Amino acid sequence: MNHTLNRRKFLKTTALAAGTAAFGVPTLLRAANLNSKLNIAAIGAMGKGESDTNCCDTENIVALCDVDSARCARQLQKYSGAKFYQDFRKMFDEMGTGIDAVTVSTPDHFHAIAASQAMRLKKHVYCQKPLVQTIYEARYLRNLARETGVVTQMGNQGSAADGLRRAVECIHAGIIGQVSEVHIWTNRPVWPQGLDRPEGSDPVPASLDWDIWLGPAPVRPYKKGFYAPWNWRGWQDFGTGALGDMACHTVNMPFRGLQLGYPTEIEGTPLGAMNHETYPLGSKIRFQFPARKVSIPAAHPSFFHRHDTLSFAPATFTWYDGGQPDNTKPNGHDFSNKPPRELLTDIEDLLGEVPNSACLLIGEKGKIFSPDDYGEQFFVKQTGDKKFVHYKKHPAVELVPQTMPRNTFKGDNDRRHHQEWIASIKAGKPQNCYSRFEIGAQLTEIMLLGCVSLRVGKKLEWDGPNMRAINCPEAAPFIKRDNRSGWKLA
Repeated sequence: MNHTLNRRKFLKTTALAAGTAAFGVPTLLRAANLNSKLNIAAIGAMGKGESDTNCCDTENIVALCDVDSARCARQLQKYSGAKFYQDFRKMFDEMGTGIDAVTVSTPDHFHAIAASQAMRLKKHVYCQKPLVQTIYEARYLRNLARETGVVTQMGNQGSAADGLRRAVECIHAGIIGQVSEVHIWTNRPVWPQGLDRPEGSDPVPASLDWDIWLGPAPVRPYKKGFYAPWNWRGWQDFGTGALGDMACHTVNMPFRGLQLGYPTEIEGTPLGAMNHETYPLGSKIRFQFPARKVSIPAAHPSFFHRHDTLSFAPATFTWYDGGQPDNTKPNGHDFSNKPPRELLTDIEDLLGEVPNSACLLIGEKGKIFSPDDYGEQFFVKQTGDKKFVHYKKHPAVELVPQTMPRNTFKGDNDRRHHQEWIASIKAGKPQNCYSRFEIGAQLTEIMLLGCVSLRVGKKLEWDGPNMRAINCPEAAPFIKRDNRSGWKLA
């Protein structure tokens, strides 16, 4: 045998070894050619899982996993070469290295269970928002992503929008100065909340594996129309209410722009009944953030100057969802829960009305307002301006340099967000995902604190690094859930 290695072979061999340690042999070999296709499995194949799978149809869809076989008929026909499973654990046991990456599109309580096992097996993961159901799970997946090196992306697809990234650049550039207030409101919930647990039980459909659907949650009887496949969002055992559904979208832009870290106080106030089963029909939640300094890529980098340090003033973020109970409305509330009227005059002048979902940032030099759930479109009103002006027409925005890359993939934001994840896998660059778990888990963790405050019924004094409510030991079960036997994080 010839034991000599030339330089090219040596570099190729060492690179292969390093990549194998980080990603596992099968994934590395398939991803080495940027034009090759990944083998992707869907955990949760219908509902949002259907669009998540379809957004990955540039690759090989090799497995569809869903607890309800009947609901999957259309997707099984579309992806006729995919194997079907009701239990993702069996899927991993049988297919092993034949899967490179997975999408996780289940109810909230199942996200961390499925995602953590995939990551331990060195599968890349695209997981729907909210990334997880508990604060402990958010911290766990964030650390697991660092440990395993797999490529991750949370499914808040507005992250792919040019407008959101431009808004972040504008906030960093200080076009409205230091921001002291953020107000975000939503039309959610649009599913039943404020309910007690229904009595009795119904026969479980033959196509549904109810035990797997329950997963880590405590056992309860199946009741038709109350939990699966849609109304689970409002139930505390399975969902995260309006905050979990929308905050990872609507808070995304100010979270990034203001570099929000751990809040020090969280105080939730329910509108209507609050019980131990579901979230209320409406809530107002205050998050208090301290002053902070962060490092960001420099607007004009040089060899000696690649990052800028930004200082942010203390900020109060107020969240509003739902409204007062109203039985005449299909969703049970009147959409009345919004910021004080005096803060909305300029918005009403701009649009002719106050939308039921929006985001408003108030700074010392002006305001930024976004009327959509994703921060894709936004308007600026600086001190001295007579009205809000669309960002593409505001002269101050034109002076702000572009400091972050744009998502260049084709299609709607949902597809572009998935394709960014796929391209990052093939390039072996987890950092190219704009909503990787390093970032998505931090955003989710903040939002879930609002859910905890509602459930304990008091203000939380929060110790972020130690994941502890200083003044409220009774919050501990809502910070870290006691999973049902057989359903542990991997």
